[in-house]
Amino acid sequence: MKVFAISDPHLSFTADKPMSIFGAVWENHWDAIESDWSAKVSEDDVVLIAGDVSWGMTLDEAIEDLKKIGALPGKKIYIRGNHDYWWSSISKIRAALPENSFCIQNDAMKIGKYVFAGSRGWSIPELGAAASPEDEKILKREVIRMEMSLKCAEKIRTDGDMLIAMIHFPPFDSRFSSSVFTELFNRYSVEKVVYGHLHGSKARTETYLKRGETEYYLTSCDKLGNKLRLIASDTVGDGV
Repeated sequence: MKVFAISDPHLSFTADKPMSIFGAVWENHWDAIESDWSAKVSEDDVVLIAGDVSWGMTLDEAIEDLKKIGALPGKKIYIRGNHDYWWSSISKIRAALPENSFCIQNDAMKIGKYVFAGSRGWSIPELGAAASPEDEKILKREVIRMEMSLKCAEKIRTDGDMLIAMIHFPPFDSRFSSSVFTELFNRYSVEKVVYGHLHGSKARTETYLKRGETEYYLTSCDKLGNKLRLIASDTVGDGV
């Protein structure tokens, strides 16, 4: 079993929102993702999708995008991104998801020896800067949600399991400073963190970073050349 990740596909099979206006890397980007996914992923594998899945404003508008992903191999696990306006009632989303598609919200799930947790997160203020009252309110709420998910993960995790967390927003500022989220990941012994949200050449990014015992993977699709990133594998020699 392998665990892959990708985020921010910003699909729009129903919504009229072409991503090609943002540069050449977005030209036919779904075709590139689909081709790479089909070549790498088996039905026993897991693909983590860390938010900003669809431009649809409602679940009805997003369902075609979810079906496109759902038709690909493997089990898919979603968290919400800041542009996933279609993400409302979690029970309705779970009822509408294609087979082998799952979403995490204030909970966690286990597949094989891997435990998955996550939440959307929020922007971390730069070191020495203060967040606005509204941002501070949302940030505190997201910290609570992330800890709820990690507590659920702790209950189902057994010896030898790897805990992988997803968060849509980067869990640190542009200097990769420690934050309330990195402290949570340390406290709950999260081994790997997948995040997205960042795009474009001007964003200060690292696609891989290790802080303490936790590995961090930026998986925004344009940053990865519209290819899936291998995060974990049971197979010796995969280079994870």
